[in-house]
Amino acid sequence: MEIDEVSGAREVFKRVEQAARVLGFDMCGYGMRMPLPLSKPKTIIFSNFPPAWQARYHEANYVSIDPTVAHGRRTAVPLVWTDDVFAGTPALWEEARAAGLRVGWCQSCFGANGVGGMLSMARSSSPLSRIELESSELKMRSLVCVAHAALSRAICAEFPAAPTHKLTGREVEILKWAADGKTACDIASILLVSVDTVNFHIKNAVRKLNATNKTGAVVRAAMLGLLH
Repeated sequence: MEIDEVSGAREVFKRVEQAARVLGFDMCGYGMRMPLPLSKPKTIIFSNFPPAWQARYHEANYVSIDPTVAHGRRTAVPLVWTDDVFAGTPALWEEARAAGLRVGWCQSCFGANGVGGMLSMARSSSPLSRIELESSELKMRSLVCVAHAALSRAICAEFPAAPTHKLTGREVEILKWAADGKTACDIASILLVSVDTVNFHIKNAVRKLNATNKTGAVVRAAMLGLLH
C-alpha cells in the first residue's frame, strides 16, 4: 500500500519508516510545526529514534537550538549532518551521536496551508558518500514530499488549525485589502459596497478565524495560507 493511501498519522509514519529503511536509514523522524498559535506554535513529532534520546531531546528543549531545525525553517534545501553543522551545539551533537544518530540527512517541505514539516533520516554508521547521494537523493527528496503531504493531511485532521467554517470569497477579498493597510472606508470604495457591508464581512471572518479583531483575523488567515 502506498503512503498516501494510508489514513491516520501513526499508520502513515509506519510507512515512512519502511521507506526510509529501504533507502538505508534505520531511524527517522518527522516534525511538523503548526502555523498557530503564533505566540507558541505547536510542534508535533513522530519518531523511531531511541526513546532515551527522544526524552533527552525534549527535556533539554533541544528543538530550540537544533541547527537542522533552524535550517529547515529557512529553506527546503536538503542538509547532510556534519560536524560543521553542529559546531555551535557540541553538547547536542555529542549526545545524539552517543545515542546512535551519527549519520543523518534531512529536508523540509512547506504546504500552501501554512504548515511546514521536516523529515530526518539517520543511522549509526556508514557515512553518506557522494555516490550514495547521487544515486539515492532524488528518492529521498521524493519521500520527503510524499511524507509531508500524507502526514500533514493526517495531522491537520487530528489537530485542526484551520477555521471550522470556510471563509467566503468576499471575506477573503476584504481581508486581503485589510492586509494591504486599507481601512473599511477604503475597501468599501474599492469594492463599491457600503462600509457596513465591509464591516459585516470582517466581523464574520473574525468569528470564523477565532480571532479577537480584524488585525488578528488578517494574521491568522495569512498564516493559514488563506490569502493566496
